[in-house]
Amino acid sequence: MQLGIFKKTIRDYYKKHGRHDLPWRKTRDPYKILVSEIMLQQTQVSRVIPKYNSFLKNFPDTKTLAQAKLSEVLREWQGLGYNRRGKYLKDCAEKIEKDFGGKFPAKTPALARAGVRLSLFQTTIRDDFKLLCSLPGIGPATAGDIMAFAWNIPVPLIETNIRNVFIHFFFRDFEKVSDKEILKLVEKTLDQKNPREWYWALFDYGAFLKGQTGRTVGSQNLNSKSKHYVKQSPFKNSNRQKRSQILKLILEKPRTEKEIVKSLGYDVEIISKNILTLQKEKIIQKVKNQYSIL
Repeated sequence: MQLGIFKKTIRDYYKKHGRHDLPWRKTRDPYKILVSEIMLQQTQVSRVIPKYNSFLKNFPDTKTLAQAKLSEVLREWQGLGYNRRGKYLKDCAEKIEKDFGGKFPAKTPALARAGVRLSLFQTTIRDDFKLLCSLPGIGPATAGDIMAFAWNIPVPLIETNIRNVFIHFFFRDFEKVSDKEILKLVEKTLDQKNPREWYWALFDYGAFLKGQTGRTVGSQNLNSKSKHYVKQSPFKNSNRQKRSQILKLILEKPRTEKEIVKSLGYDVEIISKNILTLQKEKIIQKVKNQYSIL
């Protein structure tokens, strides 16, 4: 497919069917965008919207989140799963407050506002990108999202929806497609003047391909054609579910291992294994034979 036709197809879909009312698309605050991006990892949009609004009501900025108790954050996080994401978000807020005076570390927004030509501050963009990636819980995709959505900086990025879109249009007859190949096309098609809206359009078309908009495009999992695809394990009866259950009990009040075993009915070995994981993730601690939130 010609790149011009591809871009028109994506833009036309976004104009007619784009999710223009998503709350995180109405802000340019990097903190609020970070909250949405962390929540959206492996979680459906419909589940995220009410949690996003509630979370920001309780923790409207990095200062509030940094000062909150981890137990307060995790109680608010309940229902989203992957509780360590909530902890990463708090850790990130603490670092931003402590090391950067409550402001996201980046020089490119000021340069962009000053009208400096993009080609003149590519090094600054790369430096800011690396610095964002050094913050707790922020990987390349999240760093790119913050730069694009908060500051409208054209940074090539790849994540599930984008991968879906490019495989669908350019690699449908291929197997083991590498992100390196996809990124070349991402760079070629990236809107240098308004990357924010272009990425929104790609995200929405990717969601359409996965059937999240109420329509389906075949039964094929396009991401399975990716060299980097890892199938997510079922939540039911998994250790993730057990850790979630353990954490819910401990959030109510400190518990001994014996009390947790009795409440959940799992073997001691299973409980011990998952308690150890929660300790390694620095979510819970043991004090006087009882487990509580760190």
